[in-house]
Amino acid sequence: MEIVIADKTSDMEEAGVVLGRAFAEDPVISWLLPGGVGRERMFTALGRYMHDVVEVARDGTAIVGVAVWDAPGFVPDLAAGGPELLAAMGDQVARGMQLDETFGAHRPAEPHWYLAQIGTHPRGAGVGGTLLRSGLARTEGLPVYLEASAAGNVPIYERFGFRVTQEIRLPDGPSVWGMLRPAL
Repeated sequence: MEIVIADKTSDMEEAGVVLGRAFAEDPVISWLLPGGVGRERMFTALGRYMHDVVEVARDGTAIVGVAVWDAPGFVPDLAAGGPELLAAMGDQVARGMQLDETFGAHRPAEPHWYLAQIGTHPRGAGVGGTLLRSGLARTEGLPVYLEASAAGNVPIYERFGFRVTQEIRLPDGPSVWGMLRPAL
């Protein structure tokens, strides 16, 4: 297996498909996009324009895992990504903005790396752990923050040094657990 930084031009379609499949039954994505309509296109647009570093795991030529990161101070390209996100999310774009605002209000004020998404398809082969270790090695001694969207994922992140800092309840939606890994 090879872990590489994705080419946002050529890799994002396939990465969006992998994330779409990985998050097919995720409580937050189900709340955000009922029925899953636009899920893969949304992940493609998010990775291409709205996040800083997209790392992929390749098994041969196929992408089998994706981790999406923001370095401290990263600013998304809303002008470029907005139209693609609108097309992907349709009438759920307001809910997406609400999600972004809710999550943003709970992130640490101090400089930190942010793990926006990490997903693999198929699951259970250790690809997620490999991607997480690779990304954490890049965090340059800064804290790392994420939101765990499923209670079952909390213990997985705890094994990597993350601790729950808060439970975030989405309006009319599921709970999410803010998790911070202190600077190492």
